Amino acid sequence: QVQLVESGGGVVQTGTSLTLSCAGNRNTRRSWRLGWFRQAPGKEREFVASILWTVDSIYYADSVTGRFTISRENDRNTVSLRMNALKPEDTAVYYCVASRDCSGRGCLSADGYGYWGQGTQVTVSS
Repeated sequence: QVQLVESGGGVVQTGTSLTLSCAGNRNTRRSWRLGWFRQAPGKEREFVASILWTVDSIYYADSVTGRFTISRENDRNTVSLRMNALKPEDTAVYYCVASRDCSGRGCLSADGYGYWGQGTQVTVSS
């Protein structure tokens, strides 16, 4: 069974930074793409960023490009999301995700990810 456990959420002020981390258990393969989605109240889940280290492939949503940075530590099977210049519209539950084999635009869709963490709340106050 694959388990993804997020940490690092919290309440922060506009313009500040926060780092989320996700640890995958030993069943999480290094060849899988790892990433983050988020869901704000009353909205659909939204792709944030993902990384596939084997081919140095990283995707970002337009809304976070230039502010968020995704990275992966393969020896610990973890993925992190450094979020800078946070805005109130970044407020959401952030989910860590893993995909065995998504490709192209399929990696921007929730359907491309078969494994999800429980989520961690990020609240950005104005």
